[in-house]
Amino acid sequence: MITHARHHAARFLGYEVVALHADEKHDQRGQRIVNGLVRLKVPNDVIVKQCRRYMRDGKAVHRPERLHDDDFSIVSQYGAEYRGFVQYYLLAFNAHRLGRVHQVMRTSLLGTLANKHKTKIAPIYRRLRTEVEDRGRTQTALVVTRERSEGQKPLVAMFGGISLAWKEDAIVSDRPPRIDSGVRSEVVQRLLAQKCEHCGSEEGPFEVHHVRRLADLDRPGRRNQPLWVKRMASRRRKTLVICTRCHQDIHRDRSGWRERIRHWKAG
Repeated sequence: MITHARHHAARFLGYEVVALHADEKHDQRGQRIVNGLVRLKVPNDVIVKQCRRYMRDGKAVHRPERLHDDDFSIVSQYGAEYRGFVQYYLLAFNAHRLGRVHQVMRTSLLGTLANKHKTKIAPIYRRLRTEVEDRGRTQTALVVTRERSEGQKPLVAMFGGISLAWKEDAIVSDRPPRIDSGVRSEVVQRLLAQKCEHCGSEEGPFEVHHVRRLADLDRPGRRNQPLWVKRMASRRRKTLVICTRCHQDIHRDRSGWRERIRHWKAG
């Protein structure tokens, strides 16, 4: 595609490539210093699309499918989604506009934690609020720490804490280094919670239901998915800690009968 970068933006790898033009910006000698510079820009529709994932009717809302996770897992998942999105677009000269994404996702995260603990957002924010440094700037982050056995460093889940200032020398890597996310310890913690993540029962014994691939949970054209499929797909988890009775129901493909009975009794 051939386009005039001064009047129209060219899309490339999720960015907009533009040529700047501002006659009013001069250096000390009075010469124009902006005109003709080629820069990368965050498209407005990309920001809107990212925000919509955490909004309903124009407002940021909580994610009910994550209420069965512990605080560490919730903050860790939100943090990974935000960090991956923001760090990709730090090459854009208008990266500061990503503050809208931060605001919406933080409100959704706090709303999810508040809904989980049956409280308000304010006390959750005061408890998790932490000041961190990034590129010489003080940033506000939400931090949850999980203590481990003696001699091991605690695991830290963080949302935010990333400066949205333009980073011209940012390196976008499609193969980021592996980070120990503590997935094994998370499964153990979920088992030790002694609560079925499907029906909410606290009567054991408890088992772990596995699927081979996440793609199997969200096949196109499939309608009326049972609740356990929706939960695993939305949480991006291939495991579900459930009681023996629910596990048998899933394998018999009768996992929705309890929800229908509960709905019938409530009606």
